[in-house]
Amino acid sequence: MLFNSYPFIFLFLPVTLIVYFVLNRLRWTVAAKTSLALASLFFYGYWNVKYLPLMLGSIVFNYFIGWWLSKWADRSAGKRRAVLIFGLVVDLGLLGYYKYANFFLENIDKLTGHSYSALQIILPLGISFFTFTQIAFLVDAFKGKAKEFNFISYTLFVTFFPHLIAGPILHHGEMMPQFDRKRNKIWNWTNVAKGVYIFCIGLFKKVVIADTFALYANDGFAKASSFTESWVASLSYTFQLYFDFSGYTDMAIGIALLFNIRLPQNFNSPYKALSITDFWRRWHMTLSRWLRDYIYIPLGGNRKGFARANVNTIITFLLGGLWHGAGWTFILWGAMHGVGQAVQRIWSRRGHPMPKWLAWFITFMFINATWVFFRAEDFHQAMRILKGMVGLNGVGIDHVRSLATPILLIVIFLPFVLFLKNSSEKEESMRPRLRIALFIAVLFIISLLYLNRISTFLYFNF
Repeated sequence: MLFNSYPFIFLFLPVTLIVYFVLNRLRWTVAAKTSLALASLFFYGYWNVKYLPLMLGSIVFNYFIGWWLSKWADRSAGKRRAVLIFGLVVDLGLLGYYKYANFFLENIDKLTGHSYSALQIILPLGISFFTFTQIAFLVDAFKGKAKEFNFISYTLFVTFFPHLIAGPILHHGEMMPQFDRKRNKIWNWTNVAKGVYIFCIGLFKKVVIADTFALYANDGFAKASSFTESWVASLSYTFQLYFDFSGYTDMAIGIALLFNIRLPQNFNSPYKALSITDFWRRWHMTLSRWLRDYIYIPLGGNRKGFARANVNTIITFLLGGLWHGAGWTFILWGAMHGVGQAVQRIWSRRGHPMPKWLAWFITFMFINATWVFFRAEDFHQAMRILKGMVGLNGVGIDHVRSLATPILLIVIFLPFVLFLKNSSEKEESMRPRLRIALFIAVLFIISLLYLNRISTFLYFNF
C-alpha cells in the first residue's frame, strides 16, 4: 500500500504534516507524537484494517517485555534472560506462522506424501520489518542500551509510517531523541527542500525507471531461453530491483525529512561494490547491520577463529535468505552469498589482490547471477535463465532487434549506477536554487504521467 496508492499519500501527507507541526509549535510534544502515531496506524490500517490488531498486539507485548527488562535491571541475569527469550520466541513465532506456515506444510507434503491443507494466510504488510525492529529493541533493552517507559513514544518508534513497510530497520536510540527534541519552528525549510528533492528523485526512480525495467524482466523470466533473452531478463531485473529499492529508500528518507526526522542511510551505490562483503555494506544497510549484530556476533562472529567466522557468515546469510522469502530459491540465494563471502575471505588471506576493474566485474556478475534465484518463481525457471546466460539454449541473434529497447536502457543506466553520485550524496550537497526547483518539478511531472502503470514495491513482499 505504501506509496502505491499515490492519491491517498498525496492527501494523507500534508494533513499529517500540518497537524504534527501545529502541535509542536504549541509545544504540545506529547500530543504531536500521539497524532503522528495515530496517523501511522491509520496509514497501516488503510491497507488491510484486519491486521491492525495484530500490529497493535505486537506493539503492546513488546513494550511490556522491554519495560520489564528495563525495570528489572537489578534482577539476576538469569531471570532477565528468561524474559528476553520469551519475548523473542513470541516475536519469531508470530513471524514464522504468518511467513513460513504454508512453506512448512508444502514441504511436509512432499516428504511424507500426505496432503495437508494449506493455510489461507495473507502475509501482513511489513511484518518482517516491525518484528525485526522490536527484536532489536528487546535485545538492546536487555543490554541496557535502550529503555522506553512511554507507550506513545514506543508506538511511534515502531510505526513511523515512512519506514514501517520496507525499512530501514531502526534502533530506538537513533530515533526517539529526534522525536523528543523541542521544535521552535513549524517548518525547517532546509529539511523540507531536501525532503521534497529526495522524494521526487525516489518517485521517478520507481515509477519511471524501475517499472519500465519490470516490463522486460517479467516478460524475460516468463519465457526467455536464449543467451540474448536470458541476459536481458537477468540484467533488467538487476536494474529493476536497484531502482525499485533505491526509489523506496529515497521516498522514505524524503518524507521523514519533512518531519525533521533523519532516517539512517539504507542504500549506498551497491553496484559499485568491489566484493560481496562490500556489496552488503551498501545494500539494505540496516538489515546487514541487524544480521551482524543479532545473528553473526551472537554466533561468535570472528572471535573463535577464521574457519568458525566463515561458518557463522554462511549461517547468517542462510537465515537472511530465509528472511527474504519462504522458498528454497531464497534459501539458496542466501547460501550463495554466505559461501561467496567465505570464498572471498579465503582469497583475501591467501590470494593476490585483484585489479579493481576485475574485482568489480566478478562481484557484479555474481550479484546479477544470484538475483536470478531471488526473482525466479522456482528452480526450473531459474535454471532456464542461467542455462540461457551460458549459451546452452542457443545465442538468439534473431531476438536482438526485438530486444533493442531494453538493451539500450541497460547501456544507458549502467553508467548511472556506477559513476554518478547517489541520492544521499546529492542530498548532502544540495542547496535550494531555482534550477533545483525546476529539476524537481520536471521529475515530478514526468512521474505523474507514469502513475497509471505503477506496481508494488518489491520489498513489500518480504
